[in-house]
Amino acid sequence: LFRSIVEKGEQVFIVSRQSQRLKELWFEHYPEADFTNLEFIEASLSEGFILTNSQFIFHLITDSEIFGWERPQPRTRQRKTADTPESLYADLQTGDYVVHVDHGIGRFAGLIQRQLDGHEREYLTVEYDRGDILYVPVHQADRLTRYVGADGGKPSLDNLGGQAWAETKSKVKEAVQKVAEDLLDLYARRQVVEGFAFAQDTQWQKELEDSFPYVETEDQKRAIIDIKRDMERPRPMDRLLCGDVGYGKTEVALRAAFKAVMSGKQVAVLVPTTVLAQQHFETFSQRLAAFPVKVEMLSRFRTPREQTEILHKLAIGEVDIIIGTHRLISSDVHFKDLGLVVIDEEQRFGVTHKEHLKKLRTEVDVLTLTATPIPRTLYMALTGVRDISNLNTPPEERLPIITHVGPYSPRLVRQAILRELERGGQIFFVHNRVQTIEAMKQHLQKLVPEATVDIGHGQMNENQLSNVMHRFNTGEIDILLSTTIIESGLDIPNANTLIVDRADTFGLAQLYQLRGRVGRGAMRAYAYFFRHNKMSPTQDGQQRLEVIAENTQLGAGYSIAMRDLEIRGAGELLGTRQHGYIQSVGFHLYTRMLADAVRRIRMLMKDNLNIDVSSILLPSNFNLPLSMPVNVELPLAVGIPATYISDSDLRLRLYRRMADLRDETELDALGSEFRDRFGPMPEMLQNLLYQMRVKLRAEKIGLTSVNWESGQILLKYQQASETSEMKRLPDLPNGVRGGKSAYWVTISKDEVWTIKLLDVLAQLGDKPQTRNYENVIQTIRGE
Repeated sequence: LFRSIVEKGEQVFIVSRQSQRLKELWFEHYPEADFTNLEFIEASLSEGFILTNSQFIFHLITDSEIFGWERPQPRTRQRKTADTPESLYADLQTGDYVVHVDHGIGRFAGLIQRQLDGHEREYLTVEYDRGDILYVPVHQADRLTRYVGADGGKPSLDNLGGQAWAETKSKVKEAVQKVAEDLLDLYARRQVVEGFAFAQDTQWQKELEDSFPYVETEDQKRAIIDIKRDMERPRPMDRLLCGDVGYGKTEVALRAAFKAVMSGKQVAVLVPTTVLAQQHFETFSQRLAAFPVKVEMLSRFRTPREQTEILHKLAIGEVDIIIGTHRLISSDVHFKDLGLVVIDEEQRFGVTHKEHLKKLRTEVDVLTLTATPIPRTLYMALTGVRDISNLNTPPEERLPIITHVGPYSPRLVRQAILRELERGGQIFFVHNRVQTIEAMKQHLQKLVPEATVDIGHGQMNENQLSNVMHRFNTGEIDILLSTTIIESGLDIPNANTLIVDRADTFGLAQLYQLRGRVGRGAMRAYAYFFRHNKMSPTQDGQQRLEVIAENTQLGAGYSIAMRDLEIRGAGELLGTRQHGYIQSVGFHLYTRMLADAVRRIRMLMKDNLNIDVSSILLPSNFNLPLSMPVNVELPLAVGIPATYISDSDLRLRLYRRMADLRDETELDALGSEFRDRFGPMPEMLQNLLYQMRVKLRAEKIGLTSVNWESGQILLKYQQASETSEMKRLPDLPNGVRGGKSAYWVTISKDEVWTIKLLDVLAQLGDKPQTRNYENVIQTIRGE
């Protein structure tokens, strides 16, 4: 067809994601042809067209006409998403338990306006034991975190000004040191082991990636680049890929696996369930069908004879990619040349399996996938020892799932099933009790005789379960009545209605994972979470249902994970050994202290990876390279006036977001955002942003406070060793004098103190001697 068009002299443009491959095929079939009216262009368009007039005929041909593939179109309609940055900050409600880093556990009592030295300011108020009140300046909102314990229970309030909190923090600091040592010991061993450096991308890698039938999100692209860079380095990779359900983790893993195979290595893909193993096996086999890559599966869906044959081929190198459950960790599994291990949902494997996986991390490249979002503070702690990629962007065509929560209603169940059948779709019905699942099947057949119903659960034999899943995948079954075996990773785009019976008995993360089984394409999906129609759910069960109903927006995994922490506690996340310590200071402060310990030890390990991590004893005042919190008290009215933003909850979230800013670029961007969203900034808000700028510059040079005293500005430092270095600086800024532990900035009559303060901080920040970390580190090492 193309040749006949081209030979007529008509102009032809072929626009394809695989233009180079098409060009090669064209000249392979027509090597003598030399057509000037044919062009191949690397791009992606939704469809082609023909333009004609009396002078010429113009053809534009796309992947849609060549392969039947169409580029998914971005939807222009507004979607409900976490569309403002501060929406990522969990709301603090009056009465919530909070932790102040310096004063301990209290109860949040809301925002309040107060006069100080004639200036109006807004404060966060916290109640402590015996009715004591702490007023926290809004620029110090980062010192407050919501309390999340180890078991979801209520804590006791601390005494304001007592010694108990300092003693508690000291004990936790010792425990955190041990956890950091364990984490960094594995990190250090990985750094000194000589790994395998995978080759750079081949032409086949490009062709595989071009054949992806969707448009990659920016997060996917970034993760793929990071993973490839890790693989090309001569040390074992240990990267965690964290992404919401349906955000494209499998495709990223598949590309990494293909890259490993292109370098002659074998790949093991470890998954928690046989159903998910089957799903991944089909996905990998389909995507890699055009390439000489042998993909196999090892699970109970295979007969003993098939397993023996697969193991033999694996040992002699005839299998490139093996996908399986924990069966892959068995002692009889041998690889000829294993190069990459992909672990899906590692937290669902047992302790013994995790120990085996831990050992692997020092030997081969490891990529771990998880749909459980990591709390921000834990993320900061782990980034010191593990490489982490986040997939936060939903695919363009994805729609939020309409979610219903309520008592079980046969009438509503019938309506939901019929609506899905009318549009040619299929239904997941989750009933998590094997003993009564047959009775539920009879109930559904009687309720919806128009539908084909079949059962799938983990206690069925391999052939039965495999057959049921295959029939559902091919559309022979309308309703798959199953237990939670469908919870992880299952991807059936035609199934877009989920019904969960007795949803109040499921964990919040389970409910979220189940809901992620539907709505994986451009079709609107529905999820129904039913509780018992006569019995009331437990308080925790009701809370879980409320959370799943409230969080229906795309990318809700983070807020759901945080609420799950509050309901269940954080004990499971960091292990039972840390249970008491998390309970005493709260999850967020605990992980912040862990992040501090990790970063400090890494400073000492920087030049010597062979150092015995457990031998590093940190002095109690060793806070490098982190800055101590800076206290800024200046004669300014600061805050966000209620006349500018009336919603107190929004003001609070903005304060917390502002206190988390880490550099002046972010501060400038926030100022522009205020003007764009809310209009010209009032003076109080401008003063607050100025105060935040002072705080950022002060943190950068190691100050602990910036205070106005008797017409001068007092700058205090956090360590005497640094101060002694600083006060000897021969070229102090004009009007600045140094003392034993501070600087005084004198303001003359013709100077604007706000401008001078920023200038002084900037000049001090430019002095290379101001933070002599190497001297401090050498002192600690005893050098």
